[in-house]
Amino acid sequence: MKANDGQQNPLGDLDEWDEFLQQRYPEAETATVKKKAEESDHTYRDYRAEARPSVKEFYRLNHTHQSRDFVKAKQAEYLGLNHRRMGIWEAMEYLNTLVDDSDPDTDLTQIEHLLQTSEAIRADGHPRWFILTGLIHDLGKILCLWGEPQWAVVGDTFPVGCQYSDKVVFPEFFVDNPDYKVAEYQTPNGVYEAGCGLEKVDMSWGHDEYLYHVVKDYLPDEALYMIRYHSFYAAHTEGAYGHLMNDRDRELFAAVRKFNPYDLYSKTPERPDVKTLRPYYEDLIAEYFPPTLRW
Repeated sequence: MKANDGQQNPLGDLDEWDEFLQQRYPEAETATVKKKAEESDHTYRDYRAEARPSVKEFYRLNHTHQSRDFVKAKQAEYLGLNHRRMGIWEAMEYLNTLVDDSDPDTDLTQIEHLLQTSEAIRADGHPRWFILTGLIHDLGKILCLWGEPQWAVVGDTFPVGCQYSDKVVFPEFFVDNPDYKVAEYQTPNGVYEAGCGLEKVDMSWGHDEYLYHVVKDYLPDEALYMIRYHSFYAAHTEGAYGHLMNDRDRELFAAVRKFNPYDLYSKTPERPDVKTLRPYYEDLIAEYFPPTLRW
């Protein structure tokens, strides 16, 4: 992304977060997207030691500032969906202006990254709504273009208003979050009831939650769970926060886990042919979405 101010945006670009996730969860694979055999065993890997300083600083900021009050403020700011009106492909082109200044001539564009994910899903024969979900799942990153810092756009998501799980990456950084000192928030259920369902739980703010609200009226429940919870690694990969889930959550998280390998492992150096693929995807978009949506 554009100019890095250090304090708010320690990552050189958002791909650093994706690379860290691949390091932390190297066991995922799909029929089309395969990992190398030597990367398959991460039992003894120490991702804390291996993470770049920029990634550690990113998570320090994320865990320090993603308080319940912050989340409520961002919900009020963005969930009225009054920032812009545009269609899905237009939003993809808008996201394309999120440029990595460090190497703009060789890095794939944001549209190319989106197409890599959707094309991997398509190659494995999944339903059309699943392919479309792969295409759009990161469009919420347009929050960066509206001035939001990296730590309020990407990063592992987690519930706010209840006790932090040690399955969340770098849990030691939560000690500096204001909520850490609120006794009501530091019990397993916090402000929620056991088994209440994730629909009633406030998640840390970012591109997942934002995009869910933009598209929630148009896609199947499985697709909406993929979008809303694909960064909730503590739950769908590590098994945490099950005490807050209901039966519907547990059923639909199977879809999130099915999607996860495509999210992590579909990026390759090979560039998709955007011009050739665009008509197929414009037809697919029109099958599910109106010409413009509120953002």
